[in-house]
Amino acid sequence: MRYVVVGAGAVGGTIGGRLHDAGRDVVLIARGDHAAVMRRDGLRLALPDRVVTVRAPVVESVNDIRLDNSDVVLLTTKSQDTVAALADIALAAGDHDVPVVCIQNGVTNERMALRRFGRVYGVVVMLPAVLLEPGRIDAQGRPFSGLLDVGRAPIGTDEIAARVAADFAASGFLARDVPDIFRWKYAKLLRNLGNAMEALCGHDIDDTERTIIGDLDLRLREEAIACFRAGGIAWASDDEWMARRRDQIQWAPVEGRARVGGSTWQSLARGGRSVETDYLNGEVALLGRWYGVPTPVNSALQRLTTRAASAGWSPGSMTVRELLTAVDARDQI
Repeated sequence: MRYVVVGAGAVGGTIGGRLHDAGRDVVLIARGDHAAVMRRDGLRLALPDRVVTVRAPVVESVNDIRLDNSDVVLLTTKSQDTVAALADIALAAGDHDVPVVCIQNGVTNERMALRRFGRVYGVVVMLPAVLLEPGRIDAQGRPFSGLLDVGRAPIGTDEIAARVAADFAASGFLARDVPDIFRWKYAKLLRNLGNAMEALCGHDIDDTERTIIGDLDLRLREEAIACFRAGGIAWASDDEWMARRRDQIQWAPVEGRARVGGSTWQSLARGGRSVETDYLNGEVALLGRWYGVPTPVNSALQRLTTRAASAGWSPGSMTVRELLTAVDARDQI
């Protein structure tokens, strides 16, 4: 079985690199300078306890290789890039119904994939990693590089899910196959709603501002939970989540470098003109509109982060008090 990693950035590069280091057959798909450096020098994957040079095959498009039913596609792009990536995968697969494993935040990528493919899998992903520069990734998780639980979409498990989870586990990840993957993905969505605040306000904040951020985070979660209840959506409890994670996924310095920020923070830091907030806070806004539940805080964060990306803001361009003012103004609409 060959793993084809579509989007070998921080998350995809870490997963593909660790799978390759464990002896699995892997192809990395990336673009531009990142792809060129990996082809020339290999991927430099720095872990808390060692550095791995990954010399897996690298191509710039899935259409540069032939896909068949013996391949497993690991889709690790950001959610805003999923539709375009799936179109390329479908073209490369032809008549083959290749398994597509969505290793992405949010709960909507699997629905996109099911429009084109019959075997689609969701993954709960918690993986602290950063793409420092082309060809260099810090994977900061310890003792495991990340949590990657796998299940078939929309529900159930099968031989592919079990095999993928076993390969993840053998490669340095905390992983299992679960039949109720979306209960866990909705629980992870709750934990991603604050990503936008980290990107907008950065980390240089005082204790009073931390309290404000904490209060806003609580409001984000309360809105989401109200939507879940209105829609009859099940999610894993905080106790279940903590029992699963325990102290197995902790951030650790790599070669003396500390954690810089999460996925949305990194998107702004790299100058990306799009972020995945439409599929995080925007998912809550969608549910709220569908079920008649007010979601002013999530809607405000979605709007502000989208504006920040399109305008080229760097992380931390907004003060916490500016954020609070903007959120409260939205709450009055």
